[in-house]
Amino acid sequence: MPYFAVICRDKPDSLSLRMENREAHLAYARDSGVLFLGGPLIEDGQMAGSLAILDVADLAAAQDWAAHDPYGKAGLFQSVTINEWKRVIG
Repeated sequence: MPYFAVICRDKPDSLSLRMENREAHLAYARDSGVLFLGGPLIEDGQMAGSLAILDVADLAAAQDWAAHDPYGKAGLFQSVTINEWKRVIG
């Protein structure tokens, strides 16, 4: 299956919203079974977004995963970009 990079940028001044939904987001990511790797994007020492590399069948599956992420459902993100990603090194 191909990999897809889900790149999410938080809305400004939304760290409290991120923290309120963090446990649900982490459980979703862990339990989904498709997360290859992931973690927060950092700006000025603070979490300011998310990067998730998914191992899914196609773009539609990656979009579905992103749509059900508790962070996204809570309205945390200013933007979400999904691109196919090719693993070359590592």
